[in-house]
Amino acid sequence: MYAITISEPGGPEALVWAEVPDPVPGEGEVLVDVAASAVNRADLLQRQGYYDPPPGASPYPGLECSGRIAALGPGVTGWSVGDEVCALLAGGGYAERVVVPAGQLLPVPKGVDLISAAALPEVAATVWSNVFDVAHLRSGETLLVHGGASGIGTFATQLAKAFGARVAVTAGGPEKLARCRELGADIAINYREEDFVEAVRAATDGAGADVVLDIIGAKYLERNVEVLAINGRLVVIGLQGGAKAELNLGKLLAKRALIAATSLRGRPVEEKAAILAAVREHVWPLVEAGAVRPVVDRVLPLRDAAQAHRVVEESGHFGKVVLAV
Repeated sequence: MYAITISEPGGPEALVWAEVPDPVPGEGEVLVDVAASAVNRADLLQRQGYYDPPPGASPYPGLECSGRIAALGPGVTGWSVGDEVCALLAGGGYAERVVVPAGQLLPVPKGVDLISAAALPEVAATVWSNVFDVAHLRSGETLLVHGGASGIGTFATQLAKAFGARVAVTAGGPEKLARCRELGADIAINYREEDFVEAVRAATDGAGADVVLDIIGAKYLERNVEVLAINGRLVVIGLQGGAKAELNLGKLLAKRALIAATSLRGRPVEEKAAILAAVREHVWPLVEAGAVRPVVDRVLPLRDAAQAHRVVEESGHFGKVVLAV
């Protein structure tokens, strides 16, 4: 088979289309013929040499895919050869075939085409596990999503609205903000021109955000604590703005607030399977009903993964960039 390999840590040109050995499913695993994968920021970090795959994972980039089951490993039940699926991966999505633990498979939702389904597993698992499992967002509360135009942001906006929350987003530029509003964002903030703390407070009668989903990290830590409401919850899932910052614990105490930081890729298979079971139960019905949908900016051939990485690095996209095999 062919896959996108990383010749050496570096820029997009380090991504090389190469012939590699076919993977073989082991106990509890399935082999998937990949139809499409999608680009995540973690793929860019891996390409640059900053985010190695977990032990035992495929060395190729790609944290999600869609496709058809080609073979079942020993002990797999509940799936059949030929089933259309999408999957959460620890790596290997940028390839013609990939091996997946059976617990990390999801059926392609009814009404979603096979290529677009590749844009769902990572965002659905990330948003559900953080906004709802960790932060316990409730109907009537306000969620602030940084990076509202990203794959995570577009999915979080729709899912939070479907569960009755009010959504504020930050994004760069009027076009992206307008599209965020079309997805249901109640408060759209241009982070290049506005102070998101003041904007959220003004829109909530001074209360602030009950939950903040943050991809920026250190650069926004102080302001994120400022914007939190009493009993607010901040969940950090990215470090685009750095990893180290000072924290005023007094402000956190005064607000009786919580800060959590999570990652998905390195979790044990059993934890990922539990998250995906919850996604299948709580999120997939909303996708099939049309209340939540994958937002795909563009579809490029897998061979053009380098171009896809350039698009994501330049933040020239809205939603997900998908790579079709």
